[in-house]
Amino acid sequence: MRHMNALLSGFAPVWTLTAIGYAAGRGRLLGERAEEVLGRFVFHVAMPAALFMMVSRADLGSFVNTSLIVFGAGSVLVSALGLLLVRRFFGRKTADGAIGGMASGYVNSANLGIPVAVQVLGDASFIAQVILFQVLLMSPVVLTLLDSGTDRGRTHWRAGLRRMLTMPVRNPVIVASLLGVAVSATGLRLPGALARSGDLLGAAAVPAALITLGLSLHRRPDPADPVAAPGGRAEVAVVVALKTLVQPVVALVLGGPLLMGLPGDQLLAVVLCSALPTAQNAFVYAREYGLDTTLARHAVVASTLVSMCTLSLAAHALSS
Repeated sequence: MRHMNALLSGFAPVWTLTAIGYAAGRGRLLGERAEEVLGRFVFHVAMPAALFMMVSRADLGSFVNTSLIVFGAGSVLVSALGLLLVRRFFGRKTADGAIGGMASGYVNSANLGIPVAVQVLGDASFIAQVILFQVLLMSPVVLTLLDSGTDRGRTHWRAGLRRMLTMPVRNPVIVASLLGVAVSATGLRLPGALARSGDLLGAAAVPAALITLGLSLHRRPDPADPVAAPGGRAEVAVVVALKTLVQPVVALVLGGPLLMGLPGDQLLAVVLCSALPTAQNAFVYAREYGLDTTLARHAVVASTLVSMCTLSLAAHALSS
C-alpha cells in the first residue's frame, strides 16, 4: 500500500497537468498556435534553464558507478532496439526512428522519477545520476540523429558536416548542459538572485511540457501534413512494451547475480528507474524538429498508464 500511494502521488501531477492542457486546447483558451509557442518556450527557454541549474550543482566526480553503468547499458540497448524496430517494421526514417528509440528507452526521470525514488527508495541520489546520464550522454546522440535526419541536415556534405560539428553550440539543450558541466567542474556558484531566477525559470519546464502534451492530444492529425508519418497502434504497442517491460527486465538481468551482482537496494533502484515511463522530452523533440508527434505523444501517455502497474510490481517483488 505504501508503494502504491507513492506511485499515485508521483503520477497525479502528470495526469492533472496533461488534462488541463487538453481542456485548454478543447476550449481554445490559448489560441490556435498555443501548442507551437509553448513547445518552443519549453525547448528553447525553460528546459535549458532547468538543465543548466541541475547540472551546475551536480557532483560530477561521483557520476560513474556500477549501478549507473547497468542502467545506462540497458537504456542504450533498448533505445537502439526501438530505433531498429520502428525503422525496419514501420518504415520510419532516421529522425522518426530516433524518436522511436528515445520513446523506448528514455525514462521520465524528473517529474516522475524524483517523487517515486524519494517515496520508494528513500532518497533521490541515484535518480539524479540517471538524469545526468540522459542529459549529458543520451540527449546529444538523439539530437544529432534528429539534426542529421531532418531538413536541417539535408544539405551539401560539407555543410552537413559543419552543422554536425557546430550542433553543440546551436542546440539550447546541449549548450545549457555543457555550460552546467563547466560551472560544476570549476566550482563556480551563481549569485543568489541569478540562481533563484534560473530555478524559477527552470521550474516551468515540466508543467509547460505537460500542458503542451495535453494541447497536442486534442489536435486532430492532418492527413495532408507532409511531415506526418504512419503511426498505428502496433507501433505504439511495440514502443510501450519496450519501455515498460523490456527495459526493466534487461536491467534486472544485467544487474542480477549472474552478471553484475548488484546488492538488493541498488538492483531495486536500477530496475525501478528503468521501469519509469517515456519522458515527455520525446514529444518535445519531435514537435521541435517538425516531425509527426503521434508516436511520441501516445507513447508518453500509454507508457505512463502501463508503468503504474509495472513500477508497483517491480517495487513489491524486489523489496520483499
